[in-house]
Amino acid sequence: MTSAPSTYHQRVAQEKRALIVQAATELFLELGYDRASLARIADSAGVSKATLFKQFPTKAALFDAIVVDSWAEKDVADVPPAGDLTAGLTVLGRRYATLVSQPEMADLFRIVIAELPRFPELGKAHFSQGKLPYFESVRLYLLAEHDAGAADIADPEMAATQFLGMISNYLFWPGLLLPDWTVTPARASEVVEEAVRTMVARYGTEDAQGH
Repeated sequence: MTSAPSTYHQRVAQEKRALIVQAATELFLELGYDRASLARIADSAGVSKATLFKQFPTKAALFDAIVVDSWAEKDVADVPPAGDLTAGLTVLGRRYATLVSQPEMADLFRIVIAELPRFPELGKAHFSQGKLPYFESVRLYLLAEHDAGAADIADPEMAATQFLGMISNYLFWPGLLLPDWTVTPARASEVVEEAVRTMVARYGTEDAQGH
């Protein structure tokens, strides 16, 4: 009997948090990070200032939440088991393609790029709490494949950069400059598959390439 109110209040709190994060993202884009006050964000989200401050005591904390939410995906931090380079890279590549194809991701980058000269801490937060954890999961996976003998990778950091770059350079970056840039799901799958093939051809051992 005591768990029902707790579950209800938790759900309401999550719903209000989502409204606040969405309102903040829209106002940061419209007005800029500096001019979008917490009071205005609360009003736009339809919540009280007290509710907003309870969840996000500072604007920096609210921006951090936007970063975490933009990069969040179920099992995103799980590193595939080593032993099948093609399968593991395909899992990681599809996850990354899904992440960078979100409209929220483009919005986040636009906020950071626009405000970076005056608020360099936004770029640092985006990198350390968003991109770096995902990049690290790919690097660790490639290192595990190297240790398992399925890949010959002397520099996992460089290899991870190459793999993610092949995907984002087609699926993400053009969209920041070209409003009409669209990529179909089928084309996105092709981009990931080609990136995987390129990585396996470059780094895979004979067993990996013949799999």
